[in-house]
Amino acid sequence: MSILQFEAPRTEHPVDIIERLAAHNQWPFDRDEEDEISISVAGSWTDYNIAFTWLSELEALHVACAFDFKAPSVRRIELVSLISLINEQLWIGHFDFWPNDGVVMFRHSLLLAGGAELNGQQCQTVLTSAVRACERYYQAFQFVVWAGKTGREAIDTVMLETKGEA
Repeated sequence: MSILQFEAPRTEHPVDIIERLAAHNQWPFDRDEEDEISISVAGSWTDYNIAFTWLSELEALHVACAFDFKAPSVRRIELVSLISLINEQLWIGHFDFWPNDGVVMFRHSLLLAGGAELNGQQCQTVLTSAVRACERYYQAFQFVVWAGKTGREAIDTVMLETKGEA
């Protein structure tokens, strides 16, 4: 079986759309290369560094959202357990742990195969979903690393929803 290569011309580079989105929202960004941009977005718990990378050979826009968080080696096994529990709950994207750097990040890719065009709403949605996922689980990562909780204890704590008002 042969794999056919089909490349449709794009009207605009996908990273150009991301750059316009960042400029419109007045988010600080850095774009040193044509296929990459890094944006800084303030969250409730911390600032998020969101990198968008265009992978032309896959026709995919990769999104990686990281935050200032370094896991000490003694808590890494429990942190990986927490990530597994979190990923079971996610419909879009996933968290990864990079042991060489001790960094946790949220990752997702938009496939634009066959010349599919990226639009601003898609960019906004993927960026928002990345930040929301990080915001939702940020405290769980803190509980595991700094409070010595298990992954299960941490996820149960952050998923606790209050009913009513006091």
